[in-house]
Amino acid sequence: MKKTAYHLVFAVAAVFLAAMAIFPGVSHAQGTSNAGPVNNSMTTMDGRQAQQDVTEKYLRQELGDPKEEAAYQAFHKASDHDGDKKIHLGIAFLAKYPKDRYSEAIYEELSQTYYDKKDLPSFYTYSEKGLSLFPDDVHLLALSGWVIPRAFDPHEPDADKKLDKAELYEKRALDVMDKMQKPAGLPDDQFAQFKTGELAVAHSGLGFVYFRREQYDASAKELITATQNEATSDPTDYFILGADLENLSRYKEAADAFNRCAQTAGTMQDQCKKYAGDATQRAADAK
Repeated sequence: MKKTAYHLVFAVAAVFLAAMAIFPGVSHAQGTSNAGPVNNSMTTMDGRQAQQDVTEKYLRQELGDPKEEAAYQAFHKASDHDGDKKIHLGIAFLAKYPKDRYSEAIYEELSQTYYDKKDLPSFYTYSEKGLSLFPDDVHLLALSGWVIPRAFDPHEPDADKKLDKAELYEKRALDVMDKMQKPAGLPDDQFAQFKTGELAVAHSGLGFVYFRREQYDASAKELITATQNEATSDPTDYFILGADLENLSRYKEAADAFNRCAQTAGTMQDQCKKYAGDATQRAADAK
């Protein structure tokens, strides 16, 4: 069993190194996807739109300076394909309106944009700044706690403290969402979509934290929760769930998880098929 655990843990680390180079970003919440890792469920627009709808409804509950409104809209509507322009407009807004009612949304979108550009140092800088000002921001909490364990390097200084931070962020996100009130005027289904997506991200983040700590049972429970809704499934979540279940000698369930991962086209598909076959064989041998 130890040989299996060792093999899978380091295989996953290799996948992470490859995946971090191709994953373009994380949406504000998970959404439906049938594509591979380049367009996995964490990058689809459904959840991002739900988050933006929640933000817009909240901000419109009170009127502000027309110039400030125009500056925010210029940033908000800047194309996601022109990250440099969006970053320039966001930084300029924060310099002029450092504690404005729109600043929280600016920090959210800036952090997202930096992650889309694979600029993790800047992502951490702006997500941390945003959380220092808005400690209950659900999206920044869930997103930060999701990124940290995926980009985790056990050889970095204070590596364990980073996992502690990610766990704290995700648990805080779950607590805030449990008490969150729906903004006036936002349809129930959009608010439900927003919460469902952010909950999936938070549980996924916790699953990866516990996997990094080799707490496979706790990790499996979180990832099962994160993948309960098939429309919000992330193949990477299924891959790690399969590794958890392998390490728990739950081979049949591991094969099922790897097969779910293999349903998504992309660079992970062949590896997931192989692990599904291996787990199926071990399940048969265990009978």
